[in-house]
Amino acid sequence: MGSSLTYKILQEHLMEGTLSAGSSIAIRIDQTLTQDATGTMAYLQFEAMGLDRVQNELAVSYVDHNTIQVGFENADDHRYLQSVAARYGIVFSRPGNGICHQVHLERFGVPGKTLLGSDSHTPTGGGLGMIAIGAGGLDIAVAMGGGAFHLVAPKVVEIRLKGVLRPWVSAKDVILTVLERFGVKGNVNCIFEYTGEGLDSLSVPERATICNMGAECGVTTSLFPSDSVTRQFLEAQGRGASFRALSADADAKYDDVFEIDLGAVVPKAAAPHSPGNIVDVEQLQGMRVDQVLIGSCTNSSYAELHRVAELLDGHVVAPHVSLGIAPGSREVMLMLAKDGSLAKMVASGARILESACGFCIGNHQSPGTDAVSLRTNNRNFEGRSGTKSAQVYLVSPETAALSAILGEFANPLSTHGISFPQSIQIDSFLVDDNMLVFPPEDGSSIEVVRGPNIGDPPASMPLSDSIVGLCTLKAGDKITTDHIMPAGSRLKYRSNIPAYARYTFEGVDPTFHDRAMENKRKNMANIVVAGVSYGQGSSREHAAICPMYLGVAVLLAKSFERIHQANLCNFGILPVEFVDEADYDKIGEGDELELLHVHSALENCKNSQASLVVANLTNGERIPVVARITERQASLLLAGGLLNFTRQTK
Repeated sequence: MGSSLTYKILQEHLMEGTLSAGSSIAIRIDQTLTQDATGTMAYLQFEAMGLDRVQNELAVSYVDHNTIQVGFENADDHRYLQSVAARYGIVFSRPGNGICHQVHLERFGVPGKTLLGSDSHTPTGGGLGMIAIGAGGLDIAVAMGGGAFHLVAPKVVEIRLKGVLRPWVSAKDVILTVLERFGVKGNVNCIFEYTGEGLDSLSVPERATICNMGAECGVTTSLFPSDSVTRQFLEAQGRGASFRALSADADAKYDDVFEIDLGAVVPKAAAPHSPGNIVDVEQLQGMRVDQVLIGSCTNSSYAELHRVAELLDGHVVAPHVSLGIAPGSREVMLMLAKDGSLAKMVASGARILESACGFCIGNHQSPGTDAVSLRTNNRNFEGRSGTKSAQVYLVSPETAALSAILGEFANPLSTHGISFPQSIQIDSFLVDDNMLVFPPEDGSSIEVVRGPNIGDPPASMPLSDSIVGLCTLKAGDKITTDHIMPAGSRLKYRSNIPAYARYTFEGVDPTFHDRAMENKRKNMANIVVAGVSYGQGSSREHAAICPMYLGVAVLLAKSFERIHQANLCNFGILPVEFVDEADYDKIGEGDELELLHVHSALENCKNSQASLVVANLTNGERIPVVARITERQASLLLAGGLLNFTRQTK
């Protein structure tokens, strides 16, 4: 039986375990990336390991999240990041150089390599034929130190493409079609692998868009083959020597198959407040639009924004619409400026935004009260835009540009009198690496600069054998990492855990911090109870670090998302699930709970699960729960987290 491309690359990098779906494995990581919202803590953790230099092939530190510098905190963090990069052998991408996923695709991605990034949209690299996985910063620190990345060997779903996209229909509509089929939950420990004759018509940036938003399905990553399209992209970037042809065997077997006829795909939108809430744009046609934002790591390549400029050319956006456009990288910005596209955008009334994450993470461009905002980024969780009452829809650049002109939700396939621009062939990109700072051969004499907002990683403690605590918070379904630790204006505190922890669950229960700290002072553990898909969204490990700092010892949910579940284990918080989801109703906020014999349960973890019982001391209920963790994660929890475990096993 032939092999999938996924398993071919994993086999090349396998360090521990057997490649059988559901089993625990460890792989070698070739490349790592961080961004500034997660990178400061990752490098503080790397420094805590006591190594002199990074050990993997390539480590890149990007500054793309906190570039709106209000107060000293962000600027101080950027100084720290640049100095620590020079000290330990890390490439530093300066503010203004672009969004990490776009820049990495352009300048560093290599087919067949493994990439681990402290950002959940790291799977963007799958568009180049990489196994690119998002993880918490501590996992990145370990990988930079030469350690393996541990994961569950995935099921592999073949997504077979045929046909060709019609004009006005884009790769964004393809991934929204995938989300419509698979949803945002239930796809943990799975990889989407794209195959079929329809591949030939999709460029690398289009493939990258599809891989990027595969993260919203909750999969480990997504993957395209490396073929003639890949070769052309790398040659146009001046990196043809990095090309390597890679594909699945003709007789490869998959765990599931989903076929998409590209010619039948229609413009789609993700409606509020989930990337999985998919509707056809035709159903929304005519709805008034207040704001349109084009860009982010999902849809900000040169070809896409050149097309947007052509659509806007000769038009002025509707008077009531605010249009902002953020090129994905400095390279894209320079090319748009050189060919006149930037001028066309400005002439139309567009506001040109920085090449940064910006509006996607709610760092600026918050919509008005109850406003309808169309965006080409990848997440539309409630309040993520910075305005809780806003109605945010995720759409393609084509739908966004057309709607900005008309002032209402526009179906690109309907009659509107605007011609679809002719596609362009890009034989050579404008390569300019002047905003990349490469480290010296020996950085041992370089001083790492730490501002007053930068602290040490907080210490976690080994789990007690008996955990007695209060249900300090009872939350509902689909609690995202944005719910747990807000981004936007709060992100500047990410290097200062005591300060950032004050905003834990701010949008769910603003009293949580004070109540949790009071319990901690009384030596009473905090226990959080939640519904399905707890920990969706961003990889930000602060959603585990800050609760750990506040004394959260147990997180009891109906189900978890992959990255966050791993982060909880990395920081010594026990993630357990209800055996019977109906038992969720047997716990109330404020109930006193007890877990006994925790150590023996973890020490006897078999077949990726450990069985425990939660005793509700308030109402007398005994509730069976299970920790769906690997034997290694059980060891991490017993040690009090990955950093403690790494120190113990040196």
